[in-house]
Amino acid sequence: MPNSTSWDRLISKKRFETNDPKYSSDESVRGEFQRDYDRVVFSSAFRRLQNKTQVMPMPESDFVHTRLTHSLEASVVGRSLGRIVGKSILERHPELAQEKHIQEADFGDVVAAACLAHDIGNPPFGHSGEDAISAYFLGEAAQPYMATLTNAEKADLQRFEGNAAGFRTLTYTYPAHCKLPDGVSHSGLSLTYTTLATFTKYPKESLPVVPGTRNTSEKKYGFFQTEKAWFQNIAKELGLLKKGEGEEVFYHRHPLAFLVEAADDICYRIIDFEDGLRLGLVPHEKGIYLLRQILNDNPNRTSSLHFYDWREEIGYLRARIIGKLIEETSAVFLQHEQEILQGIYDKPLINELGCKPVLDEIKDLSVKLIYQNRPVLEIEAAGFEVLGGLLDACVKAVFHPESRHHRKLAALIPPHYLQLPEDASAYERILHITDFVSSLTDQAALGLYRKIKGIELPRMY
Repeated sequence: MPNSTSWDRLISKKRFETNDPKYSSDESVRGEFQRDYDRVVFSSAFRRLQNKTQVMPMPESDFVHTRLTHSLEASVVGRSLGRIVGKSILERHPELAQEKHIQEADFGDVVAAACLAHDIGNPPFGHSGEDAISAYFLGEAAQPYMATLTNAEKADLQRFEGNAAGFRTLTYTYPAHCKLPDGVSHSGLSLTYTTLATFTKYPKESLPVVPGTRNTSEKKYGFFQTEKAWFQNIAKELGLLKKGEGEEVFYHRHPLAFLVEAADDICYRIIDFEDGLRLGLVPHEKGIYLLRQILNDNPNRTSSLHFYDWREEIGYLRARIIGKLIEETSAVFLQHEQEILQGIYDKPLINELGCKPVLDEIKDLSVKLIYQNRPVLEIEAAGFEVLGGLLDACVKAVFHPESRHHRKLAALIPPHYLQLPEDASAYERILHITDFVSSLTDQAALGLYRKIKGIELPRMY
């Protein structure tokens, strides 16, 4: 087994439908990785992010970020990170440009596309939605339908992970939508192998769990059992380093995945905090004090600029901070490039920034005053009831079609989630229903729950 991977394999334009061994079709202005970005933008799953929780569930203010605006901003940060890193990598490895025609823009496009899609599998109600789905499959109501599942299949559901759901969204084609070659289910948006690997921050299956790990790529998992073989093909094509000698699909990250994680970290640490300030959840004097500390500004200084109010100053500080964090994070990546390629570096890049203590203080304050704000907790608690109730009703509709009640419920589920081969396993049937529930927006989930429970009747006219 090689003890290092190489950029000439890691940056590949191959995608599912490609038969050309050179995987190059850059004759148009758009490169292959730009096509990846565009395909994500035009996908229905990405569009639904406009009504999924980022900071505040179902916000009344138009200013507050949704998953859509967060993903767009993360992609902008990711593109800058990718281009800065790509420029230096091409200087260090000129053969990439000479032999494979890779440009610094390609690095930016890969990271931007992966950042754009990084939350595409998240269920309604944010991370609380993941917990709600897991809780349902751990509960008694789900056990009769899970008796035949393997331990790994059970772990997929009982430790439901939005990252794995995202990989499935990007790569899975429903049988009702398209006829693929026999035995093939992977296609989805047909992204390049490099973008899919860069998207996968946790390149492992749900088992084994690695309790107490300090390696950031081992804290969660990145694909379900249905996509395990597909990810393994991607990893072999790109030369990702395998972890351990067992049969588990367990790899070191694609190096550019560290930049996706960094872009997400930068955006949610700074921009979620800005949302909290503008909503009045965080005292603005305290917020401005912390933001100035990141920039090494004198916390008590009077700015030479004349702002209309403190909100304008926060926007100014945020812009400067993001620029500073992009530069410093890129430098950390390039400093550790060889360790990353060898699979011996496995921690978030922002952990090595000089301003990490201030970022941690901002994170702690955000958790206390924003994410654990009482209305947020109340809506998330309601989300448990909503998602658990929807899953229970939909699973029963699939496994008990003889019941008139359940037939009525099944008629409300889009048919492509129900149309499976007769020999489909219980796991596949459950996963299709979970796909449906996790794809819903916050409002759609709440509305459907109210209707099937008789809390609210639909308007006829």
